[in-house]
Amino acid sequence: MIIDAHQHFWQYHPVRDAWINESMQVIRRDFLPEDLAPVLEANGVHGCVAVQADQSTEETAFLLALADQHDIIKGVVGWIDLRADDIHEQLSQYAAQPKLKGFRHIVQGEPDNRFILGENFCRGIKALSQYHFTYDILVYPKQLPAVEEFVQQFPQQQLIIDHLAKPDIRAGELNAWASHMRRIAQSPNVYCKLSGLVTEADWQHWQPDHFKPFLEVALEAFGANRLLFGSDWPVCLLAGAYEEVKGIITDYISTLSTTEQNKIMGGNAISFYHL
Repeated sequence: MIIDAHQHFWQYHPVRDAWINESMQVIRRDFLPEDLAPVLEANGVHGCVAVQADQSTEETAFLLALADQHDIIKGVVGWIDLRADDIHEQLSQYAAQPKLKGFRHIVQGEPDNRFILGENFCRGIKALSQYHFTYDILVYPKQLPAVEEFVQQFPQQQLIIDHLAKPDIRAGELNAWASHMRRIAQSPNVYCKLSGLVTEADWQHWQPDHFKPFLEVALEAFGANRLLFGSDWPVCLLAGAYEEVKGIITDYISTLSTTEQNKIMGGNAISFYHL
């Protein structure tokens, strides 16, 4: 079974979605399950994990409502204020939602590169494992030193790095990012998504070869058992069609065993998110 482990839905709102700037006209509209379903079918993908794009409890409710209505959504990664004093009460209520698999905070947008190490934030992370929730790590390379410290604090928590931590593929800046990722991967509870790559490259002029050095580091560091395919649809449409994004990954892993390919393209998502 092929699972897209990372995509988004939204009903476009110019204020809430101000991050979609003038250069992103192609995604300045609604994107809903009825838009994605034919794309998944055309690409032989059997389901997806819907990930939050807005930091609000309303976003979590929105995604869960869509998941109740559309079987293609196998799991939801929502948002919760991990620093809240009543974090346990909130998580206890969310634990009753079978399709809610975990949470994400847009740490890449925080001005403090060590935000992820904040005492209250880490208190919230510590609570997640008690309710069997995962946590998606969304950061830029400059925040990876803090992530190294972070993952070591939570050896029992299922963690996953989104978009390979957004390396600068356009500039080909590999070495510092690779060193951090290799050290982070030494924690066996940390997984990584092969997603969001085309939007870190030159949107108009990328070539498949541009991604290979970064994919090689990811495969070497995490192995086939801890890598997940994700499209980052519809954000990926800024730089490539769904089939192109999927093709970058399937072409790269084509020399692996069938078992390893199946894990990356779906098995690991099913296992990590308990789909």
